[in-house]
Amino acid sequence: MNIKSAKFLVSNTNVKDCPKTDKREFAFIGRSNVGKSSLINMLTGQNKLAKTSQTPGKTQLINHFEINDSWFIVDLPGYGYAKVSKTQREKFGQMISGYLLHRENLITTFVLVDSRLEPQKIDVEFMNWCGEKGIPFSIVFTKIDKLSSSELQKNLARYKKELLKFWEELPPVFTTSSESKFGREKLLNYIETLL
Repeated sequence: MNIKSAKFLVSNTNVKDCPKTDKREFAFIGRSNVGKSSLINMLTGQNKLAKTSQTPGKTQLINHFEINDSWFIVDLPGYGYAKVSKTQREKFGQMISGYLLHRENLITTFVLVDSRLEPQKIDVEFMNWCGEKGIPFSIVFTKIDKLSSSELQKNLARYKKELLKFWEELPPVFTTSSESKFGREKLLNYIETLL
């Protein structure tokens, strides 16, 4: 898939205020600091489309980016960020679940996971919640350039083993690097099959 245009459209705190549209949406979510904004920028080929930050927890709204005037990438707040208050975390949780459960034109959600880490309880719990609620999702491992091929394979195997405790089969899995653009074509081609 060729991305000819990508533009920021609107930010909201509530699914009810999201754009009234029949265009298909693909949401991106993950723990804070997983490299979500960098991945969105890499996919769209625009370095400054999604705001990247050294400070985790930068995304605090539901952000809509219109792609090729025909579909949306939706950047959701990161989950599990410890440095915001409990009230703020609950607010984020309601915002995220409200969007995922009630946005009718949401096609699938890409759950981003840092490939360098062992399976994180919060990621596994979030994926299991998606499964229980019937929310289609794929797993996108980020930052694969930061570890060796054998370390990557070990970590992927650990994750698969952990998830197969709860799942009969795994959702689609992608490996990416925002630095080297690895995985870009595969991910965009997958989105294209769902448009």
